[in-house]
Amino acid sequence: MLGIERRQLIMDKIKQDKKVYVSELSQLFRVTEETVRRDLEKLEGDNLLRRSYGGAVLNEQKASEDLSFLKRSTINSETKEYIAQKAQNLISDGDTIMVDSSTTCLALLHHLQNHQDITIITNSIRLAYDFSTSPFRIISTGGSLRANSMALTGSATCTALERYYADIALISCKGIHEQLGVMESNEEESVVKQVMLAQAKKSLLLIDSSKFDKTAFVKTCELSAIDTLVTDKRPEDSWLETLNQKQVELIY
Repeated sequence: MLGIERRQLIMDKIKQDKKVYVSELSQLFRVTEETVRRDLEKLEGDNLLRRSYGGAVLNEQKASEDLSFLKRSTINSETKEYIAQKAQNLISDGDTIMVDSSTTCLALLHHLQNHQDITIITNSIRLAYDFSTSPFRIISTGGSLRANSMALTGSATCTALERYYADIALISCKGIHEQLGVMESNEEESVVKQVMLAQAKKSLLLIDSSKFDKTAFVKTCELSAIDTLVTDKRPEDSWLETLNQKQVELIY
């Protein structure tokens, strides 16, 4: 088991039990207690938990900001599949695509494996791992790992992205608002998405209908920065008017 996978499972357990113990985790994952302590130290550094005597407790405030990647991947899975099917024809053979760490974008990539000569530039650890034996050419950005979302962020990530120019920036988000635009729950991943948008000819936003009229911690971009929005249901009339005014193509 990779360290990142073990730390994700530790987070899943601590969210369920509110506290974990070094000895228990050592037996559960069949690793040394020193390895567990290093995992807990890394997760504490990411502000996801607080170490205590013999174990660790959940950082409730930080954990509430983002669901884990594994948990997000199980939510609205049928809806994500529908969105992926709608979006797959927007990708052409030979495209270079910058892809964020969202589970919705990951779902789309599973529909593209018959496409030819696709290059994926991504900050997603999970994406790079899942498609390591696929026909895609995978370029991983490097950077600082956010364990909860399996996303690489920071200046190294942004610098790597700025070396390339892509056909498509493929992103999702935590919410969109008619006045505030495209919103994200944390600044680190929001900045990475901003660079992706700046480095691509066309931007593609994939969101399920629950994201409409939702705000989050930080603004990623104006709605007008998005070329095409793919969702699962027809939005309300006010949204149709707003997207038309912003010249955003809508597919549902």
